Amino acid sequence: MGNSVIQLLVLAGVAIFLILKLRSVLGTREGFEKPPAPLEDLRARPPRRDFEVIEGGPDRDIVDHVPDGSAAAKSLAAMKLAEPSFSVSEFLTGARSAYEMILMAFEKGDLAGIRPFLSQDVFATFTEVVEAREREGLTIESHFIGLRELVLQNATFDRESKEAEITVRFVGELTSVVRNKAGEVVEGSPTAIKRQRDLWTFARRMGVDDPNWQLVATGE
Repeated sequence: MGNSVIQLLVLAGVAIFLILKLRSVLGTREGFEKPPAPLEDLRARPPRRDFEVIEGGPDRDIVDHVPDGSAAAKSLAAMKLAEPSFSVSEFLTGARSAYEMILMAFEKGDLAGIRPFLSQDVFATFTEVVEAREREGLTIESHFIGLRELVLQNATFDRESKEAEITVRFVGELTSVVRNKAGEVVEGSPTAIKRQRDLWTFARRMGVDDPNWQLVATGE
């Protein structure tokens, strides 16, 4: 056997040993693996979003609350274009909390704490009612039980002013007692649960730093 053949056998043995050693450390690799991306590509990638929108598919954050293709859905989509961080679901979560806070403050006649969340017209209307109760010597004792229904009723968006309005229908449950100056019950019951139905419209200019929506209209 020539020297060249012996050298080839030695090299083959060394190669086999190295392969077995690598497999024991790295494991077996199967299939195609992409090469690691260069650092320039990683730096150029946009920040990861909390959700992915399938191109051409419906936005579940919108169509879960209003019919796809409706005027309200188009308005909500325009709001998202004006302010990409806007979320319909998060807005409704905030509206749920705002409903209890505003309703209970109105029932108790304490409007100072909710002034930033009311438009000038709504605040003036609430103030008139509270002052009328005080003149008559009436007080209200209320306890919020819970919310049975919360539905996004309508949405509009002015693309020029970026003014957005969202109307929400609420059905809440609470106990409410109206007492006169003598402390006598003139309306309601401390134990009977009543349902409160409201149709509230919230407004805000999209894209501004102030994240608070204001209650601009009330109805049933």
